[in-house]
Amino acid sequence: MRHLSIALIIFAGVFCSALLGLRLRTLLPKNHLGEDPIGVVKLATGLIATMAALVLGLLISSAKNSFDMVNASVIRDAASVILLDRVLARYGPQTQGIRGGLKQAVAAAVQQMASRNPAQLENLHSPEAIERVESLVRQIENLSPQNDVQRRLQARAIEMADDVLAVRELGLLQAAGSTPAALLIALVLWLCIIFGAFGLFTPANATVIIALFLGALSTSVAIFLILEMNTPLDGMVTVSLSPMREALAVLGR
Repeated sequence: MRHLSIALIIFAGVFCSALLGLRLRTLLPKNHLGEDPIGVVKLATGLIATMAALVLGLLISSAKNSFDMVNASVIRDAASVILLDRVLARYGPQTQGIRGGLKQAVAAAVQQMASRNPAQLENLHSPEAIERVESLVRQIENLSPQNDVQRRLQARAIEMADDVLAVRELGLLQAAGSTPAALLIALVLWLCIIFGAFGLFTPANATVIIALFLGALSTSVAIFLILEMNTPLDGMVTVSLSPMREALAVLGR
């Protein structure tokens, strides 16, 4: 809801700037609205519009990359957890307790991520959550292999557990990304200037007001999507947890 509130505030600011431009057109002397002054305003507006388009494209690209990287981390983590469980199963019945702990850790993580609650998501970084995963690694390290096959499986399980922990932390760090405030403020300021200039270009009528309304709505929706994709575990636009749920369904079998 925080991102939706920001988007609504931006929409109101941009659209009000357009209405202010329409109002200024009726107040300015006619010599300020001649062909030459309007031409200069259009040139300046074109320059600002170019900068705004570049920044908007940069923010959208950055947010999409962040979203895709977290999504890929979730898929890779799910696959790694399944493979780790199978390696432990091949080791023998001695790993039954470790496999149960692994399933509990995955279930807790999925529940916290599915909640979309910032407080719950913060718990993924808590010392208790990290200790739970590291405890599983220590249990694997403390296994006593009886033959070469078990020694190879133990070494592989330790390597895979470390990889799962690294992928998990990487995904959480990427999911905690944020939109640079300076770029966002500059973008909104430029959009307000652009739409205010649009109001100076033509007399007010229903068609012009509707067009400006739709334009302001479109830009605020774009900024809303940027904010949402930069927090892919929290909000309305989130990564799919289906790979983790499918992994959870086959763990321990």
